[in-house]
Order: sequence, then C-alpha cells, then structure tokens
Amino acid sequence: MRDATLRDVAQLAGVSARTVSNVVNGYAPVTEPTREKVEKAIKELGYRPNVLARNLANGRSGQIAVVVPFLDVPYFSELLQAIIPRARERGYHVLIDQTDGDPTHERELIRRGARAALFDGMIYSPLGLAQEDLAESDPTFPLVLLGERSSNAFFDHVGINDVEASREATAHLIGLGRRRIAAIGDQPYPTGEAAQLRTLGYRQAHADAGLPVDESLIVQTRRFNRADGAAAMRALLDRDDPPDAAFGYNDTVALGALHEVLERGLRVPEDIALIGYDDIDEGRYANPAISTISPDKDAIATTAVERLLMRIGNKEPLPGIEVRASHRLIARHSTVGRVQRAE
Repeated sequence: MRDATLRDVAQLAGVSARTVSNVVNGYAPVTEPTREKVEKAIKELGYRPNVLARNLANGRSGQIAVVVPFLDVPYFSELLQAIIPRARERGYHVLIDQTDGDPTHERELIRRGARAALFDGMIYSPLGLAQEDLAESDPTFPLVLLGERSSNAFFDHVGINDVEASREATAHLIGLGRRRIAAIGDQPYPTGEAAQLRTLGYRQAHADAGLPVDESLIVQTRRFNRADGAAAMRALLDRDDPPDAAFGYNDTVALGALHEVLERGLRVPEDIALIGYDDIDEGRYANPAISTISPDKDAIATTAVERLLMRIGNKEPLPGIEVRASHRLIARHSTVGRVQRAE
C-alpha cells in the first residue's frame, strides 16, 4: 500500500494542495475551520511530509532554536513542553539554549541572526536585554519573541497582557477585603520590563478601587525564584505592620513566600492571602494550592511556532506583529480557602 500524498490529503479535506502545504509548513495564515479539516485528513490518512527532502531543496537545516533564560524556572520548562510537539508536528527538531539572563550572550544571539547556520529560526525569550538591544536584531533572520517585550518592525511578539493580568490578580485580593497587599518581584531597571508591567497592573488595581499604594509594600527581587520570594516575605513579616496579602510576580516567588508564612506559624489565607502568576504545575499541588494567573501556554506555543515557520517559509521578511494570548485568574485555596464538601 502506497504512502498518502499531499494531494490525497487535499482531496479528502476538500481544499487545494497549496492550502495543505500552508497548514503543514505554516507558510501563510489559514482559517481555523480549514486547519481542522486538513489536520483531520492528515491524521486519517497517516500523511507524513517528506521533511528531509523539503529542507534539502530549500537549503534549510530542519531545526529551530528555542532560547530561554533559565531551564530551572518551571514556566519555561512547561512552555518548552508545549512548543516541542508543535514543532515536531511540522517536521522540525528543536534546539534549546539557556542564557542565564546574561546580556552579553543574549545580545550576541540577536546580532548573529542569520549567521547562526545551525537552525532556521529562533523563538526567543530574552531577560537581560533592553529594548534598544533588540533593535540590533538581523531583520532577515526569522525571529519570534516571547515574554514581556514589544515587537518592532522586524519580529513578532507573542505574550499576554501583563498589565491587565496583574491588575486582575491584585483586584482579586482587594475584592476579598485585603487592604495591605504586598507586591513581590519589582525590578526597576532597564531589563526588568516583566516586573515593571506587573507593578503597573498592581498600581492600577489600587487606583480602580480608590486605594492608596503603600510604596513600602512593593518589594524588589533579583530573580523570580523561591529563595527571593521567601526572603521578601521574611522582611515583610518582620515589620510592625505586615501585609494581609501578597501578589507574587510568578508562582515560584509565591511558593517561596508561602513557605516563609507557614514557617512563622501563620495561616493561608486567613492571616495572609497569596496569589502567583504563570499557573505552574507545582502551584496546583502546593498545600495550600496557589491561586494564580494562568496564561494560555498552548496558544502561546502554537502561535509562536506558526509565526516562526511562516517567517522561515517567506523569502522576504514579514512585518512584525503583536499577538496577545488569553489568560484567566484561577482562585485556589491560598486566597479563597478550602471549600467544605457536603456530607
């Protein structure tokens, strides 16, 4: 029995061969209903594109790079687990690099661009770069940016609305009657854009509620990790007027804060309510489970891969666009307490 061909898929799906090629290769936008018909036909026929032949013919490596600051940060590892199968479905292997947030290494990756012949394009989440550094990127190199950055004329940016998400997280605590809400994770320097956007959302929620912001409750951290979250909460609890709630700028910060609160013999959420950001797996299974802002990681991964392959497949550079994925607030035990089960 012969292998299914691209034309077989097109016939079964009732579309053109070019449309099937666009779906497989990500060369051009395809409506969601059409994509679903094509993917259903591909699955039914067991169609597998000849990726090696295609790459050789086009002078490509068949590999893309995904570059993140830290592999030990759960959000990035979970995002990679979503990106890799999306790329594999399109016939691409994924190379992974960790920058440790080192500006020199991150800047070199941007500047090398098309000279990095090991891969055809890059999905990039820089940490140590300022916006002016990104302006030095090679406009001919297929690049999709993740994280709390703005796109420019040359590359795409995929993320969520961090200001709005942080406003919702803080408003959730205010809505529960909390009035001394700490913000853990501020980073007021050029490369701390993620933290600055979350601080802005925190401030907006207070303004919306007609509440003043106690500047002393906005605590800076060097990184978004458990140790810094715990250290920040330790300092807050040593005060004569400790907070009654805290917004951790990611879930690992919130987990570190949770550890310190429980070490002091305090109750969560009765004494201090806690909310995080990113919806990592560990937060769901903490005791108590951490309330959080949950970005649509699958949508971020799918969109990033599709936009990158679209850029790889076009001979001329595409204009950069901003893509906002959805997010939602998930209220768990750390803010609303445990729901009593009926007998």
